[in-house]
Amino acid sequence: MNVNDASVLEMINNLITSDRLNKKQILQLVNLASISKSIKELKDNMKWEMFKSKR
Repeated sequence: MNVNDASVLEMINNLITSDRLNKKQILQLVNLASISKSIKELKDNMKWEMFKSKR
């Protein structure tokens, strides 16, 4: 996804506010958005990263 696109930024902002992400999670979300192809894939990648960091 193109993080410079207004609709993508709006989706990212919605995720940040709805999930109440902290600074580290926001940075992770923006990094993952650039390699994700859709919002569903982005959410899956975030879940994976959170799971991976808890181990």
